[in-house]
Amino acid sequence: MAIYTPPLRDMQFVMHEVLDVSADLQAMPAHADMDADTINAVLEEGGKFAAEVLLPLNISGDTEGCTYDASSHAVTTPAGFKEAYAQYVAGGWAALACEPEFGGQGLPLIVNQCFYEMMNSANQAWAMYPGLTHGAYAALATHGTEEQKATYLHKMSSGAWTGTMCLTEAHCGTDLGLMRTKAEPQGDGTYRLTGNKIFISAGEQDLTDNIIHLVLARLPDAPPGIKGVSLFIVPKFLVHADGSLGARNGIYCGGLEHKMGIKSNATAQIVLDGAVGTLVGQPNKGMQGMFVMMNAARLGVGNQSLGLTEVAFQNALAYARDRLQMRSLTGPKAPDQAADPIIVHPDVRKMLLTARAYAEGGRALMCFSSMLLEKEHHHPDEAVRKESGEMLAMLTPIVKAFITDNGWTATSGCLQVFGGHGYIKEWGMEQFVRDARINMIYEGTNTIQSLDLLGRKILGNNGATLKKFGKLIGALVAEEGVNEKMAEFITPIAMLGEQMTRFTTELGFKGFQNPDELGAAAVDYLRVAGHLVFGYFWARMAQVALRQMAAAASQGRPTDPFYLAKLQTARFYFAKLFPETATLMRTARTGSKVLMDTDAALA
Repeated sequence: MAIYTPPLRDMQFVMHEVLDVSADLQAMPAHADMDADTINAVLEEGGKFAAEVLLPLNISGDTEGCTYDASSHAVTTPAGFKEAYAQYVAGGWAALACEPEFGGQGLPLIVNQCFYEMMNSANQAWAMYPGLTHGAYAALATHGTEEQKATYLHKMSSGAWTGTMCLTEAHCGTDLGLMRTKAEPQGDGTYRLTGNKIFISAGEQDLTDNIIHLVLARLPDAPPGIKGVSLFIVPKFLVHADGSLGARNGIYCGGLEHKMGIKSNATAQIVLDGAVGTLVGQPNKGMQGMFVMMNAARLGVGNQSLGLTEVAFQNALAYARDRLQMRSLTGPKAPDQAADPIIVHPDVRKMLLTARAYAEGGRALMCFSSMLLEKEHHHPDEAVRKESGEMLAMLTPIVKAFITDNGWTATSGCLQVFGGHGYIKEWGMEQFVRDARINMIYEGTNTIQSLDLLGRKILGNNGATLKKFGKLIGALVAEEGVNEKMAEFITPIAMLGEQMTRFTTELGFKGFQNPDELGAAAVDYLRVAGHLVFGYFWARMAQVALRQMAAAASQGRPTDPFYLAKLQTARFYFAKLFPETATLMRTARTGSKVLMDTDAALA
């Protein structure tokens, strides 16, 4: 069975030593009393739940999968899942970051994100059952009527009911303007929905009494395309005015997808057969509400791969320390053994350090993004709210695509550390790889995220948001530019920051002449942008580590191994991973011709 130790020390380092989140939180009335001790105490308990309750169910749940009963359209989750969910609800975990007015605990979003990282490490498929509820909750809290909020949000924040997002259909994928599900008004404020949805994560389960589906559909007079899409609440069971459950609604599971990964999460085919729904927001403006869910889900998917990267690294590291094979190229390192542990070999260390660098860089970005979301919703200064939302919009596709791409690389490398044992199920590694590969696809494929980043978030405002992030880099460069000990971290991000401006301008000019140029360059561009962001956070983490080590030396204290490990990982990242940007910029500049002028090759 796989092992897992919640990375609480590193979470605390990022939150309190690098980002100083308590100061930012205390500037918001909603979190004026929040401090590091409270955050740490909550996450310590959350880590116990992940490691002790969820982790033991991960391999068994993957093996058993979900069971579908065609006669009743019911889904049974694997053994132990329902009991684990009951513990989750009893512990108050569902309400962690929900608003107190709806029964929530009102804790900062960053606490919830760190908790979910640990659950994703322990059991991603299980964590998806309550996970999507947060996005549905946010959409209703933002766009729902007072009656809708009163009816649904207390039950969702408590965990009594879960939520889903029912978007795509078999013929349209991410192009939701092509969807066909219909919503007919009934004259009493309700609608009858008819159609079919696919790939609905947690679309049916036996964990809760009710499931609140948020469904995209078309009104009879809707204009074509994405501008004719409306959003509806369609509960599994109708809800009476007093909050009690009524009749079974005409929405049900028509089957489960048979998948390569996350097998213990019910990815459902959903049938709407005259299901009763109520409109959320304005007619034909459904994407406004759905984007609240989709953006939350994209941050969540990045967090899923962050969790998988961390747990894969921990298992590969433990294995590499114990596994004996061959001798070190520079002579025996364990002369009392028949062979050396494989951790002495350079390429094994490269695979391990790659996973560690991507996990810890991803954690810093995830925490920073969570704080941006907190500021966007709760900061008293309107200018801060606006700027935080703008920055988060730019970083969201990077969180989703860069972290999941890195998760695939890292989990694959960690499986490789195990050699032949890596693809044997009992070790758990092959499951991490299968689960991680899915994360690159759903909630908008990583190519779509790349197009969104370059076309909308960067060129859409002539690089204004990118320049604002560049100012963060510039401030760090100005602060540490003359510090020789920081040069190996500062020089690369300063150079790439300057190159990024020219690179973006060049692609924008070429894309104006031929839009295929943007399509050809977007994936490479996102990875360059991802490394720029990771490089900034790795430089900040190295800065803190160096200062802590210097303080210890000046006081005659021994160096804390944590800070030395952080510094060594930062050096590895800048030496072995960050230089990928040079190749990416070169391939992006080769243009679209070598891709589009290929009819004979693809005939």
